[in-house]
Amino acid sequence: MQTKSSADQTINWQEANKLKILFIINPVSGGNDKSALTDDITAYFRNMENEPIFVFLDGKQDGRIVRNAISEHQPDRVVAVGGDGTVKIVAEHLMGTAIPLGILPAGSANGLARELALPATTPELLDIFANGTAQPLDAISVNDDICLHLSDIGLNAQLVKYYAENNWRGKMGYLRGVVRTLYRKRLLDIEIHSKKESFACQAFMVVLANARMYGTGAIINPEGELSDGAFEVIILRDLSFWEFLKMFWRYKPFDPNKIHIFPATSITIRTRRKAYFQVDGEYKGKIKEVKARIRSGELTVLMPPQAGEPT
Repeated sequence: MQTKSSADQTINWQEANKLKILFIINPVSGGNDKSALTDDITAYFRNMENEPIFVFLDGKQDGRIVRNAISEHQPDRVVAVGGDGTVKIVAEHLMGTAIPLGILPAGSANGLARELALPATTPELLDIFANGTAQPLDAISVNDDICLHLSDIGLNAQLVKYYAENNWRGKMGYLRGVVRTLYRKRLLDIEIHSKKESFACQAFMVVLANARMYGTGAIINPEGELSDGAFEVIILRDLSFWEFLKMFWRYKPFDPNKIHIFPATSITIRTRRKAYFQVDGEYKGKIKEVKARIRSGELTVLMPPQAGEPT
């Protein structure tokens, strides 16, 4: 049986479907020039009837640019080219629509792409954008924002704040942020109210997790799934070197006396004092209340075709 090349398969797909693919590109994400990447995309679609559409963010009016581009071009698929921040900006405008999201990781933090185990090479990703399957993805509505990945109050949000303020980069910058955060750590007095229970406790951090791991690779939510109709609440009650080691080295069950995890579909968290708060790696300031609920399957993301599906 003769096997068609990837290019031949893609051309046949394009002739049959004639999909319009809009690429939303963050030109500064990851500090890398994107011209070579746009050249690769253009070359991939060169022999196809519909050329890709490129729209570039400017870092000032990104939301308006995305909204206007979708309205003007009426695409069948939208691809976010950048890091987690770029993915989130695009996803916000696709929530509740029939337009699937493609992710081409090109930022300094690509946590969601890593969580989805997307391929590492551009040709493989372009094959997904052309021939992939749209699969449902949950999001968490957090106050007036959406969270695709991880949000938290307390210790990690404080680290995110320091990291951004000082423009630290790389592992050494991250280490400096960790040292500073641990030096200034303090326990939070917290009330938690969910559909099943209400209780008060002290904690260094509370995480609302749609995904399993942070962009650093630290696994904070080992049982997490991105499309199970729920999110996990992780309460870090005690700081322990061994618990942190489990996150980074080889996962073993957390000590429930130190890290408590439970699923939820909605929750309200209140703190006695204002606490640091971040959503998907973006520092949001200090808050005293977080209200969160699951938005199950309101976003679809392009993934490789499932076994047995035609390409």
